[in-house]
Amino acid sequence: MTEKEYNQCVTEYADNVYRFILKSLRHKEDARDVVQSAFEKMWIHRANIDGAKSKEYLFTVAYHQMIDVLRKAKRVTLKDEFKEEARIHDRPLNNARQVLEKALAQLNETQRSLVLLKDYEGYSYEEIGQITGLSESQVKVYLHRARVQLKNYLVRPENVL
Repeated sequence: MTEKEYNQCVTEYADNVYRFILKSLRHKEDARDVVQSAFEKMWIHRANIDGAKSKEYLFTVAYHQMIDVLRKAKRVTLKDEFKEEARIHDRPLNNARQVLEKALAQLNETQRSLVLLKDYEGYSYEEIGQITGLSESQVKVYLHRARVQLKNYLVRPENVL
């Protein structure tokens, strides 16, 4: 990969990678750190990267770093008084975007990533498999299960109103 190809990759894919990571992590600073690290790793290994596969490489690296961040976050436990469930909500949740974000939050990391890559970013099953390290059939099965879980969550009136 040449310097020109790297700069073109940054221009074309930075927003897409950031959006994908932000939807998964739901924290702007962590998402920026992951994206920056992915581009840094890409720069370091640019001599070994085929320019035509730069998008796959970038998303793969960002995906794996996002999983690492999520695993680290799971090890940190918050006291009960600081947990999200303990907060008092003074108004009902009726915004469609918030409902969808809450529905996505119900999925595990793998399912959420697959839904975001397929339905938000528009990747093919094969590309998603290459990014996540899953086979194409695993991607289809996990994505189907995630969509069923989302549907079951979204059809309950108490979750939408």
